[in-house]
Amino acid sequence: MGTLYLIATPIGNLEDITARAVRLLRAVPLIAAEDTRHTRKLLNHLGITTPALSYHEHNKLARLDRVLAALAAGDVALVSDAGTPALSDPGQELVRAAIAAGFPVVPVPGAAAAIAALVASGLATDRFTFLGFLPRQPRARRAVLATVRDSPCTLILYEAPHRLRACLADLLAVLGDRPTAAARELTKLHEEIVRGPLSELQARYAAEPGPRGEFTLIVAGAVAGADEARVSGVAEPDITDRATREALARARAAELRAAGHSTRDIAAQLAREFGLPRRAMYQLAMEATLPN
Repeated sequence: MGTLYLIATPIGNLEDITARAVRLLRAVPLIAAEDTRHTRKLLNHLGITTPALSYHEHNKLARLDRVLAALAAGDVALVSDAGTPALSDPGQELVRAAIAAGFPVVPVPGAAAAIAALVASGLATDRFTFLGFLPRQPRARRAVLATVRDSPCTLILYEAPHRLRACLADLLAVLGDRPTAAARELTKLHEEIVRGPLSELQARYAAEPGPRGEFTLIVAGAVAGADEARVSGVAEPDITDRATREALARARAAELRAAGHSTRDIAAQLAREFGLPRRAMYQLAMEATLPN
């Protein structure tokens, strides 16, 4: 009976791999990789010739039986494109299936963008909640954020660069103006960690031509946010309030206009997302076309 090894790989800098990981990647009969082409670059760099089988989001259920059969014959290493497998990456179903089938599952710790960003953020590390990637749709994204609005835990989430601006706007509207850190390109040549209030980060990235690189966002918990609000005398926004929804809709209108959508389409989209009258949303869409 084989063992399933969950092996963390570098998130950028190829030096960030443990000696244990290298030894196991060389010793196992098979590597289940999110993208074999990506993993092969790492293996070639390390001088490892172990066979690799693709195991990603779109084929993970179809490949499950094949990986379990390989485990019955020997050890298997599971790796993602970067970081720790099964953490916002394929692998959770395989881990559960391996456990249910009686195979040992052994973690081989290493790089993780969430932890790297957290410890460098300057925010509290004693209690945190990992949210992974938030939903792409604004309404669903705000609904998830509303569930952690009162949590005292530091929040950790991942975001793609093309959704960063919308995500920051929703974080500010739902959570309030809390201390935040935005980390991108961690361990890579252009690594950057920007720290400050959410409002400052939102303004910074709204002014940039286009954020690049995958982002890890670290947001202070509710206690810090509430303390800041009391000091400033500003109440935390309520997304059920119409004025707040209109402010969110105005930001969304600018985003849709920048993406090239027509005034009519923007108005219809805003009405669906925010539950506001279409005529009022048409006016917001028109305003989005005016020069600043």
